[in-house]
Amino acid sequence: MKNILFALSLAVGGAGIMPAAEAYKIAVIPKGTTHEFWKSINAGAVKAQQELKAEGVTVQIIWKGPLKEDDREQQIQVVENFISQRVSGILIAPLDKRGLVAPIETAVRGKIPVVVIDSGVESKAPASFIATDNLEGGRIAGRELGKALGGKGNVIMLRLQVGSASTEEREQGFLEVMKKDFPGIKLLSTDQHAGATRDTAKRVSENLLNRFGRQLNGVFCSNESSSAGMLLALRDAGLAGGKVKLVAFDSGEMINAGLLAGDVHGLVVQNPLRMGYLGVKTMVAILRGQKVPPVIDTGVGFVTKANFHSPEMADIVHPPLDKYLK
Repeated sequence: MKNILFALSLAVGGAGIMPAAEAYKIAVIPKGTTHEFWKSINAGAVKAQQELKAEGVTVQIIWKGPLKEDDREQQIQVVENFISQRVSGILIAPLDKRGLVAPIETAVRGKIPVVVIDSGVESKAPASFIATDNLEGGRIAGRELGKALGGKGNVIMLRLQVGSASTEEREQGFLEVMKKDFPGIKLLSTDQHAGATRDTAKRVSENLLNRFGRQLNGVFCSNESSSAGMLLALRDAGLAGGKVKLVAFDSGEMINAGLLAGDVHGLVVQNPLRMGYLGVKTMVAILRGQKVPPVIDTGVGFVTKANFHSPEMADIVHPPLDKYLK
């Protein structure tokens, strides 16, 4: 409840708390800059920037990250560059829960506050962690796929990559539910990694389908790019259209179209727009000297063809990118 009240207080702003001459430079560092998920986070950050401007607070958002979601060295370099520029604060989605510890702790020692979004890091240095409950998201995927298969059949899970805390938690939650609640479902493969792009995911998916396709009933993929690659591979193998039930994590133009076409059974969805929005609002609160919650849960849900067009899903499946990103 405290987190919800804090989020609401950020949403209405802090007009009157500080003088109107505030100005901050906030670096926002995503895991990658290609996928729609990160563009939604960028849009959320800009939404917060615009609201703060209306309150007399100037926030410069500097958006910079690796092109692909496996370039740890480039993300580390981006953090180091922002430290040397003496930005006011850093908002980051760490590519690696261990590999980004040192640069994040260096920033905090240098009096540059850090807020982590989307995916955790093994450090207590960040002032706040704003993310989906990824473990619960994985459990939702397991429950929905298990129900869709009537509690029996053969399933594979396609992982993303080693070191990604968010997707590893989703994978853990999925396996937890499968093993506990669906003993009649056999897990044929759970150790393959899709890699950082849709193309690498498609190649890994093709190998899995070549091996298990004839006996396969269901698939879970733990992020946007792995889901898109698997969707393409299922179509090429003639296993789409509900023959193999695909539960994907995250929405995106291609995956959304697959859902509406009947090639995707359902989507576990986050709210990246809200994540970016609350990230900037929380950072400004920190820079104002206010206390913030150590963890802020941005919510997780399940989208099917039936509720895809519902008003509550609008900002998630159709984020207003054009409104905020020029």
